[in-house]
Amino acid sequence: MHHHQNLGEAAAMSGMLPPYEAMAMYEQPKPRFIFKMPRVVPDQKAKYDSDELFRRLGRETEVRYTGYRERAIDERRLRFVNDCRKGYAELSFVTSGTNVQLYFNANHNPYAQDQECDFERERGKVHLRSHFIMNGVCVRFRGWVDMDRLDGVATLEFDEGRAQQEDAQLREQIESYNQRMSAAKRIYPVPNTPPEDHIRRGGPGAMPGGPMGW
Repeated sequence: MHHHQNLGEAAAMSGMLPPYEAMAMYEQPKPRFIFKMPRVVPDQKAKYDSDELFRRLGRETEVRYTGYRERAIDERRLRFVNDCRKGYAELSFVTSGTNVQLYFNANHNPYAQDQECDFERERGKVHLRSHFIMNGVCVRFRGWVDMDRLDGVATLEFDEGRAQQEDAQLREQIESYNQRMSAAKRIYPVPNTPPEDHIRRGGPGAMPGGPMGW
């Protein structure tokens, strides 16, 4: 114990730090780049057309309200209507067992076109529309629910307009990432690495330093 204390006192008197502390003190900071996980896949339409789940949900199929299952039916009816008026609803596609949490504009202006929550269109039913991203694809829920039985019919359509917006954002994100990586390589040049070192580290095409693309 006295031996360690003497070493520390000697280092302090000479104005020196232990080797590991000196390395941390003079280590050059390195740039850090965080690539945000994309919200959508590169070719949304192709995935929507080829994916078995989307093919099933793309046809009109039965849906049911899934909220407050432990409550009495009268209370569930009241809660469903209240949820819709607040702008959300929990539904399930019966045939596939796919649960969806819908969010929509609950503005009930009778003069507004294409209402997302419409109690007036059909007596005893509420018609719903909701836009969201599912499995990397922009989709649009469109259907209705009977307010007494708490079931109905709906379909999940490909949302072309929003898909184009998300595609544009994804391209901008990838381009920005590649530009930052190129700038970093100019500021912090990578030293020449022996060929055998490339093999050990996974080769020059490894993901951490490579550009992003489709």
